[in-house]
Amino acid sequence: MSRARGHLRAAPFLAAVSPCGATSRTAALRELSAGPAPRKPGMEYQDAVRTLNTLQTNASYLEQVKSQQGDPQTKLEAMKLYLARSGLQVEDLDRLNIIHITGTKGKGSTCAFTERILRSYGLKTGLFSSPHLVQVRERIRINGQPISPELFTKHFWRLYRRLEETKVDLAVVEVGIGGAYDCTNIIRKPVVCGVSSLGIDHTSLLGDTVEKIAWQKGGIFKHGVPAFTVPQPDGPLAVLRERAEQISCPLYLCPPLEALEEEGPPLTLGLEGEHQRSNAALALQLARCWLQQKDHQGIRELKASKLSFLHQLPLAPVFQPTSHMRLGLRHTEWPGRSQVLRRGHLTWYLDGAHTSSSMQACVRWFRQALLRGERRSSGPEVRVLLFNSTGDRDPAALLKLLQPCQFDYAVFCPNLTEVSSTGNADQQNFTVTLDQVLLRCLEHQQHWNHLDEEQATPDLWSAPSPEPGGPASLQLASCPSHAHSTGSLVFSCISHALQWITQGQDPVFQPPSPPRGLLAHPVAGSGASVLREAAAIHVLVTGSLHLVGGVLKLLEPSLSQ
Repeated sequence: MSRARGHLRAAPFLAAVSPCGATSRTAALRELSAGPAPRKPGMEYQDAVRTLNTLQTNASYLEQVKSQQGDPQTKLEAMKLYLARSGLQVEDLDRLNIIHITGTKGKGSTCAFTERILRSYGLKTGLFSSPHLVQVRERIRINGQPISPELFTKHFWRLYRRLEETKVDLAVVEVGIGGAYDCTNIIRKPVVCGVSSLGIDHTSLLGDTVEKIAWQKGGIFKHGVPAFTVPQPDGPLAVLRERAEQISCPLYLCPPLEALEEEGPPLTLGLEGEHQRSNAALALQLARCWLQQKDHQGIRELKASKLSFLHQLPLAPVFQPTSHMRLGLRHTEWPGRSQVLRRGHLTWYLDGAHTSSSMQACVRWFRQALLRGERRSSGPEVRVLLFNSTGDRDPAALLKLLQPCQFDYAVFCPNLTEVSSTGNADQQNFTVTLDQVLLRCLEHQQHWNHLDEEQATPDLWSAPSPEPGGPASLQLASCPSHAHSTGSLVFSCISHALQWITQGQDPVFQPPSPPRGLLAHPVAGSGASVLREAAAIHVLVTGSLHLVGGVLKLLEPSLSQ
């Protein structure tokens, strides 16, 4: 990770943890920023976010530094300096009653479950997570709600002066990438730590095996601080155990959720998908441990079993979840993860899966949701995939996992709500160029067409070459004629993709007239007729949380308010 990129993540984290005022914070922000510091402390929210975006590394410099190696420990040392410039010392974080959570898959959902459970006890909660879906202020939540644009703006320009009005009883902090060298790992004395399911992701930063990644995740363990993890493959579990033993961290393995349901009614989760049960099991143990450590009165309701050992790790206690815990699990909300939006005969399935294992879980959830759904009419149903993938992920592997869903159309676009994002600072990304993201979408299309060809006859269409100066809204690929064939399309932004998918039939998403060239290719023209005549349209949006966030911004305008 480049230095400037580390600054970008550090800034919101400083906002989340900074409870004291001192020294010249505006000067400190100027030291952090890659651009000029603002002169007017009363500037608007979008101005604040644009200034925050100046900390992003531009694409050309990012390519230059990718090949350079540096000591990752220097990032944590730099983070301590930034903390000091904001008027805090590392020791000040010890009073925040932090629950520190890492993992490859499900760490965000685990944070959401944990926060909601503890809020059910009447505690005032803080939550720091990343990335955001629609607005950057979502990363900092008080009692489950993103801080207001006004509060974000006020404290951004003042460099996070004392937030007495938002003092919390506890903070749930999600690791950004890895753990050992993540900027959140300046936390020295969390109350409890958690590690969700591990898998392959961010290989250029964390390593190319799950064991190397487990070493990074185990870096958040602290001496004498209890930690919990869910069942993992033997290799990475052994690495976590060794990391814990090296620093005398008591590490426990969470029993499955079924074990906690044996003496009571089944637990109802606010997040859909079988994979969320593992996250909920971890969240229950983290919440229970925090309550015990803080001698909370509600803890007396719990009846724990004796410790047993599995995979050379002590098994966390099996206990009867309290009514507060049940309430918290049932009312957990975490947009963009196994989320369903129903709009007339359009149904949107939103899940930010971006690793192979999380995509497998997404596919299971999507297919089960289709089976559970009631058929509301006897007319034709259409399945549409809207996909993008970024970073060092393997898009071909992800797309192959999506093949069994039998989509009628596969649509690809960058994580841009509009062709130009200058009016929306929350969605700006300077780490890649427009050419790079469009070329990647064309590669996704080629992977999909190749997978389609492997299962059937050769394509009858030949993909047209983009003409210089032609319409920017659409590039189309082949459309095979065999059963369960998939027409594939590439759009230049999310808005254009949604315009084609909805055909003006979503009651909320009502954009202006479609751009020139939207129906220029036969696949687009014929597909538009199919979509208009369909009795039901099922759209799965997946591959990137940023893509899901862009779609939510357009489908749920209230999220931008």
